Amino acid sequence: MSVDQYKKEVGMMNLEQLIELREGVSNEKFPVSEKELLTRFEQLYTGAVNDVLREFCLLNQALPGHIIPLREYRTVAGFAFTVKSSPNAMISGEMEYRVKMLDSMKEDAFVIWDTTGDTQATLWGGVMTATAKAKKVKAACIDGGIRDTHQILEAGFPVFYKYRISNGSLGRCLITHYEVTLSIGGVTIKPGDVILGDIDGVLVVPRNIAYEVLIRAEEIKENEKLIFGWVNEGQSVQDITQKGGYF
Repeated sequence: MSVDQYKKEVGMMNLEQLIELREGVSNEKFPVSEKELLTRFEQLYTGAVNDVLREFCLLNQALPGHIIPLREYRTVAGFAFTVKSSPNAMISGEMEYRVKMLDSMKEDAFVIWDTTGDTQATLWGGVMTATAKAKKVKAACIDGGIRDTHQILEAGFPVFYKYRISNGSLGRCLITHYEVTLSIGGVTIKPGDVILGDIDGVLVVPRNIAYEVLIRAEEIKENEKLIFGWVNEGQSVQDITQKGGYF
């Protein structure tokens, strides 16, 4: 085999590995039902789960701080349903593709929408909210604009977003993909990952480790109950630290 042939074969193998790493989607089955998994995550909060992800050497799982909750939500958890759009003057085919995308949303989905840095349009509003709620979608996170805010609030549907503006999307951007790998602020999101959202923002838990992360986060929650109890008893910082507490 020549050097050129060797380089070509190695390059192809590395590319295949990269594609699998980036685009491969986990079908991990959990020891509990998916609904129980989400319910238990909803008893936690993003800070505790983020600390567990750090123990797994995953330091970049929180979506950027410019994505904020519309209300001061307690934790909501769902499975990532990913959508990608981009600024575009074209209109043809947009509504048909949007219908296909909406039809693909399933119960317990947490919509994650990458707008490719759009600053002019809204990708989520009142009708989208009503549609998602009817399909029993858990929440939506839009790295871009929303509108019809009163309708969203009245629906009681959790939304995380970047900005508000009255501009609609038609004629300003196009949906290009859904149920594909996204990267938002350097955070990789794959379809089926566990997504948590609360007052502190949105967090991505890779599906293949979600159950282990859940168990460890539940341990942390119990430990914190002890620590808060010791603090309320007036125990000193040194005493609490010696007993394994932390601050």
